[in-house]
Amino acid sequence: MIPRTMSTQHPDNVYIPFFAREPQVGGEDEIIEAFYAFSVLGIEEQMWDFEGKEVDEFVVKKLLERYPHFFQKHKLGEDFRLTPRVPNPTVEKAEAKLLLETLESISRSADYSKIFYEEEIAPIFEVILPMTTSANEINRVYELYKHYIVGKQYKRVYDVKLYEWIGEFFPEEISVIPLFETKEAILNSAELLREYLQGKDFEYQRVFLARSDPAMNYGLISAVVYDKYALFKLQELEELESVSIYPIIGVGSAPFRGHLVPENVENVLEEYRGVRTFTIQSSFKYDNPPREAIKAVEKIKSSKSKEAEPIDGQILSILRKYEIEYSRQIKALASSIREIAKFVPSRRKRKLHIGLFGYARDVNGFALPRAIKFTASLYSLGIPPEVLGLNALSEKDIEVISDVYKGIYKDLSFAFSYFNPKSAEKFKFLRGILKMSQLFEFERNEEHYEITSKILDGEINEELIIKAASIREFLG
Repeated sequence: MIPRTMSTQHPDNVYIPFFAREPQVGGEDEIIEAFYAFSVLGIEEQMWDFEGKEVDEFVVKKLLERYPHFFQKHKLGEDFRLTPRVPNPTVEKAEAKLLLETLESISRSADYSKIFYEEEIAPIFEVILPMTTSANEINRVYELYKHYIVGKQYKRVYDVKLYEWIGEFFPEEISVIPLFETKEAILNSAELLREYLQGKDFEYQRVFLARSDPAMNYGLISAVVYDKYALFKLQELEELESVSIYPIIGVGSAPFRGHLVPENVENVLEEYRGVRTFTIQSSFKYDNPPREAIKAVEKIKSSKSKEAEPIDGQILSILRKYEIEYSRQIKALASSIREIAKFVPSRRKRKLHIGLFGYARDVNGFALPRAIKFTASLYSLGIPPEVLGLNALSEKDIEVISDVYKGIYKDLSFAFSYFNPKSAEKFKFLRGILKMSQLFEFERNEEHYEITSKILDGEINEELIIKAASIREFLG
């Protein structure tokens, strides 16, 4: 059973979950959150994020101890999955050794599960490797677990072999899910995966395509086109290698980050044909009535994956001028984004985290916040990030792109309803975007306009930012 939905801990929610003891969810609350995702929302998989966050390493033990009746009926590792996202030592030097700790905990969790179920069921058997840029990085994690975490059980410790003393290690091997986040890695994902699969006899392979950080780095349109190009190439690889490949896509509520909200489920399913698993992020779970969220999750689960659409690589050439203009505008807005981001509330407890662009991005000397605060900051200024860079494209360009990015008119119309024309007075380079708005049908949200006008005039505070976010029904 390959999950159709994956609950994540991305902090894009406006409203605080009912079970949270404080605005920043973390620790024990995330144990409850995982159970809520499984038992109430019906989401089949929970990402457990060791990358950049303080999380509970004893999550399996606590879930089985606290909710025994549920997990006796629904086996963790079979009916539901728990999948850690681990640090990538190539990039995250300060967190590198946490990879070892996380991999060590997999076998320990299997021991708890064996006692609980009285049979060998591995509750964790896959890990997600973020910021993957080479097959070597994937192989290292795979080999590290197989030969050094599990393999050491056959080493002798004084007078006994390790497994004779502390027990056998299970599972014997794990699957590594590469998360591709940069333009180069996404476009070359099929080739990188092909290299990794050489000499291995896997029943299937999962692969994770980022959606938020590529949008932040290259613009909305490029992010969508790159992911769809990768989906097509991964489908070709599946046919070539005769191994089932199941892509995951990381979509949030804002169009900039994927536009997966209950009322837009069918459009997202159609947009990202070829995707097996869709992320269900915090805003989806907590900024919508539970009944709507449950219904939407069920709609995704009951839908069938469709074949990815063929993408002509020539369309990538249209995106160059768009990305140059998008980057120029982001650089011009960087200081304003940083200023607003100070007032955007945090919804998760996080460690100081540095890595690729989407995590601590340096643009022309300006550090930018992570994707969610980045998105929230721009919306708060009345400048939805979806519209940036558009003035580099002609009406004809957009028509051509719409053959690939089916929802471009819907997504940009949504964004323009929150665009404040006064921003073009403050930032003159936005006048071209104001002119581009005429290509789209939308009705300006007046309440959001009033709030962002105050922020543009210098009245910046958390209360206004939250109020604007509650109108949009997502933070960032």
